[in-house]
Order: sequence, then C-alpha cells, then structure tokens
Amino acid sequence: MAEALRQAAQAEAAGEVPVGAVLVWHRPDGVDEVIARGRNRPIGDRDPTAHAELVALREAARQRDNYRLPDCSLYVTLEPCAMCAMALLHARLRRVVWGATDPKTGAAGSVLDLFAEARLNHQTAVTGGVLAEPCGQILRDFFGRRRAEARAARQAGAPSNPPPAAAAAGPEASLPPSP
Repeated sequence: MAEALRQAAQAEAAGEVPVGAVLVWHRPDGVDEVIARGRNRPIGDRDPTAHAELVALREAARQRDNYRLPDCSLYVTLEPCAMCAMALLHARLRRVVWGATDPKTGAAGSVLDLFAEARLNHQTAVTGGVLAEPCGQILRDFFGRRRAEARAARQAGAPSNPPPAAAAAGPEASLPPSP
C-alpha cells in the first residue's frame, strides 16, 4: 500500500485526484512481485476510465499477455467505484486491498458491494481499510485545498470552473455544419 500511496502523490502532483494503485503478481515460486502501477489520470489523458485501478490493470494485462489475472492482487488507496470493481472482477483478480472508504461511489461495501454479489461468476477476496488514515488524509488535504482555491476565486470575482469555449458558445457551436 505504501507504493500505492506514492502513486497517489504522483497523481496529485499532476493535478489529478490523488488515488494510486499497484498490482502484485503472486509468482509460482512464492515471491510477490509488483508488475504494474497506476495513478489517476482522467484529466491528463482526457479519459474518464483512467482511474488508478484501470491504469494498473491495463499495464498488468499487457505485461502478462492476458486479460485474466487470477494470480494477482491489487492494492489501491481508495475503495473502487463500480466501473473499477467490475473490471477487477472481469480480470479474475485473486484479491483487492483498498485503503480509504469512498462513501459517495464506493462499490466494495460503502454504497454497494459488487464483490459480495454471489450471482456473479467470479468471486474476488476484498480487504478494506488498510492504511486508511494516510490514504484518506491525502484525499482530504487535496479536496480541502481545492475548496479553498474555489472560495478564493469566488471572492476575487473569478469563476471557479470556467466553461470550455465551445460550451460557452452553446451546444450548437460544437456541431458540424449541416450538409
């Protein structure tokens, strides 16, 4: 989880929500090896699916040359959302270990628990709350700074989240011309 926290710090440094993940391969010789790392990148990659878990999962699948990873475990600093939980289940991971609870979108027990859904064709072991305090603190600090910046911008009279140029012009501005 310490390596996942380092990935979260890298995400934060890049202006992303600080979530990090590592994927560990449980080798046949009994040695555990980190084979993939991921950090949140949806803003930089302009990809809503670029969550830390999926970034690490994609890297591991490429490295192992297989989309199924039954001999692997994922460590992530934040409870997975529904999108990530289902991808982890589809990959057939052995285990998912997460740090901070996500009371708004958590899909490993907070809002819903996809990992406990017995009707699904694969079951993945889940352990939550590992290093929960440091995993949660990096998120609390990040969002605290963002709220303070938004307050300061409002007090200065600047919009806290200015719309893109096309959106400001209206939805028709982004449509192609009629034939």
